[in-house]
Amino acid sequence: MTIPGTGHAVFCFIFIKKSLMKRVLIAILCLFFLYSAHSQTPVNVPEAPYLKNPGIPPFKILQVDSIHFYTRDDIKKNRKVLLIFFSPDCEHCKHQMRDILADFSKFKDIEIVMATFQPFDEMKSFYNYFRIVDHPNILMGRDEKYLLPPYYRMQSLPFLGLYDKKGNFITRFEGNQKVDTILNAFQLKDK
Repeated sequence: MTIPGTGHAVFCFIFIKKSLMKRVLIAILCLFFLYSAHSQTPVNVPEAPYLKNPGIPPFKILQVDSIHFYTRDDIKKNRKVLLIFFSPDCEHCKHQMRDILADFSKFKDIEIVMATFQPFDEMKSFYNYFRIVDHPNILMGRDEKYLLPPYYRMQSLPFLGLYDKKGNFITRFEGNQKVDTILNAFQLKDK
């Protein structure tokens, strides 16, 4: 025998109790995820090397002839430097190269150093495809020791590092950049 109306009250009490439990459980899970995300934030991570040493890094890249190396000593003095780290099979890198070459007259006073860690034959194909040999202010080679990506803590390609005429770091970009954006960054430093 049941008391009329008590079945409904018990159902409401159970529903409210379950609803409250769900809210508490959701709140606990949210706090757990927030704590987990916070605990993965690096603590006391040292500065990236390019910030400690704001000059052009001591790179050594294997030239396309596969015998000689380019180093920072091969960069012409008193010239702006655009350091590009790329991958020959990266579509964004190819696009960036097309943009630069399309307006190459604007880069005539800038030394461009291009480096990759990808296989040598892929770099050589990229070199030939874009006819880098026709541009004497472009130095291209393979970063055999994988110095540059950790030096800049790169996250995406192409990577562009800009340096003034004295070899001082100006700024960096990751991903495709418009030619005007690159040139404006150089000009802002000149002012």
